[in-house]
Amino acid sequence: MSTVKYFQFKGLLLNDGWMAPAYIGVDEKGIVQYIANQKPTQPVSIEAVNGFAIPGFQNAHSHAFQYAMAGMAERHAPGSSDDFWSWREAMYHCALSLDPDQVEKVAAMLYAEMLRKGYTHVAEFHYLHHDKDGKPYANLAEMGERLVAAAKTAGIKITLIPVFYQKGGFGKDPQPRQRRFISNTVNEYFHLLDDSATIVSNHTHASLGFSVHSLRAVDSKDIVSTFTNGPRNIPFHLHAAEQLKEVEDCVAHLKQRPIEWLLNNLPVDSRFHIVHCTHMNDEEVKRLAQSKAHAVLCPGTEGNLGDGIFRLTEYASYSGSWSIGTDSHISLNPLEDLRWLDYAQRFTTHKRNTFDDGARLLTEKTLQSGKAAMGNLNRKYFGIGESFDAVIYNAKSPLLAQASIADILSVILYTSDSSDVLGTIVDGKWIVKNQVHLRSEKITAAFLAAQKRLHA
Repeated sequence: MSTVKYFQFKGLLLNDGWMAPAYIGVDEKGIVQYIANQKPTQPVSIEAVNGFAIPGFQNAHSHAFQYAMAGMAERHAPGSSDDFWSWREAMYHCALSLDPDQVEKVAAMLYAEMLRKGYTHVAEFHYLHHDKDGKPYANLAEMGERLVAAAKTAGIKITLIPVFYQKGGFGKDPQPRQRRFISNTVNEYFHLLDDSATIVSNHTHASLGFSVHSLRAVDSKDIVSTFTNGPRNIPFHLHAAEQLKEVEDCVAHLKQRPIEWLLNNLPVDSRFHIVHCTHMNDEEVKRLAQSKAHAVLCPGTEGNLGDGIFRLTEYASYSGSWSIGTDSHISLNPLEDLRWLDYAQRFTTHKRNTFDDGARLLTEKTLQSGKAAMGNLNRKYFGIGESFDAVIYNAKSPLLAQASIADILSVILYTSDSSDVLGTIVDGKWIVKNQVHLRSEKITAAFLAAQKRLHA
């Protein structure tokens, strides 16, 4: 007979609002066996938690290796011009410098920090495949395996998304600086994807997605072939329309804008998770929203790189769906990124109500599309038979302590930061408690040693 562990929370966010108080019972695997606003009738031990529990956030877009350079590309010499394309050169240098051990240690630190901020699942958009000379490892999925191991060390769930990266730009051969990313053909990429599938099949915390990097990084015919001949039951991710130059180059090469080309050449639907979509015209906004595809928005990175502002107000008006990601990891707080999403719209519309019931809609879209980005189509926040993954906000935080239950979600969303996170639970177990990751000392020491060797 399985043992059930019980928690009592001051409030638990469900799809239709708060349950307060809330009692949750989970078995040894972290699967929910009991949810109610009353104690179980039988005498049981209950851990009382003075906090509000909401579903753990899903980070729908991560390049883990870039955490090694977060904050280190911000020195702008007087008179210089720095943009996405110059930043990309610094990123290439970072990518060429890391060995598999360093990647694993950097990723473990990143994932531990994600957990500390409230993420419980990450989609790792992974294109650092080969060795420093551009040669495949004996195990094609060596780097992917390191990322899965890092996620296990940190205690986060991971959807590994091996990326097909073939070209150096529209119609251009790859640059030497991109040599660690490249699969020359669709078949080469599928070999990598198959080996990655074997890796994730050996781990309960890991699952698989597939991807092409972008329209500029893979021949158009091979993009179609990759999706058409790829797996049919896992999510498909790609970048599109992040930069104005990318849009201009796409029009010159393919005679269509990036989102326009995708909608005209692929059966875009809810399996698609299209990252950034920063530059869309009116028709693209409407068609993308109505296709049921998910935009993956990374406001911290998009702001840092000067990408532009996603047209969320119009997109939401057509019932579009979106998730969030941290991309280059210049920002890791999901609440900060959600505020960026909303406030950027307020800047441009000069109105405060970007959409009706903003806190609820921001949370609902982010969580449900975030789950879909991981391959989980269950729209329920918490339910019997589901893993219990949650972030807990401290009910003693001054603004939460005085708020009515009707205002709790908006107070969390618009005023809280990581100091208000009481802890993070994955599979029914505390991974972060009282703001401390339970393996932080070991993970941090390994990260600092890796960084010291990298920067030397």
